[in-house]
Amino acid sequence: MRMLSVKQLIEENNRKRQELAPENKKFYNDMLDYLRLQTVLSEQQTEEVLMELLDHLLEGQKENKTAAQMFGGDPKAFADEIIRQLPKENKRNMVSFTIRIMILLLGIDLVINGITAFVVERFFSRPLPPFYPVSAALNFFIAGLYVIFAIWYIFRILKKSLFKEETKKVQILTFLKIDAVIFVFLGGVILLDKFMPKIGPSFSYPWWLPLVLGVVSLGVYYSWEKAAKSRGI
Repeated sequence: MRMLSVKQLIEENNRKRQELAPENKKFYNDMLDYLRLQTVLSEQQTEEVLMELLDHLLEGQKENKTAAQMFGGDPKAFADEIIRQLPKENKRNMVSFTIRIMILLLGIDLVINGITAFVVERFFSRPLPPFYPVSAALNFFIAGLYVIFAIWYIFRILKKSLFKEETKKVQILTFLKIDAVIFVFLGGVILLDKFMPKIGPSFSYPWWLPLVLGVVSLGVYYSWEKAAKSRGI
């Protein structure tokens, strides 16, 4: 039997999940989100296990069995046991993914800076401030750490919201916590950019330079991402 790729497994999973009864769908969706939010696990094997669970649940459903009857009354403990047995993602794949994300963020930042520089120069007739490469690199590195921490903390909030009864209170608290993380993150990035000291040599640049570099960075990201997906990374 031909092994399905991660993309194919996800598509097949999305199709089959529509056959679940409401009670079983809540159980399975929480299980699915909880496992997928474990970013250090092998994505391929995580999706394969999720597909096996779904097939098993659909078979039991034909016999009028519920998810709780089949997997026990503590879905989080069951999910944690699966996590302990699943292998970790290949370190090379994790490094590759992290670098791709950093290139994506760099590209977005450069494009925004290029557009801002164009508006400032053309519509406000103001000269562009000098560029400090050392300060910019340090700023980007710290902001990148902020992004990683913010994503990790948002995932943590989402994981804690699973395996609970879906109520308006739980949903509102989850959204408020995520909004607070995003607000603190954006505030930190703005303050970092404002108070970062000017370090090292500087030079002037035309408004189009960051725009071109940003487009090139985004092109590198999308090409790399496409190649990685074709190899199942």
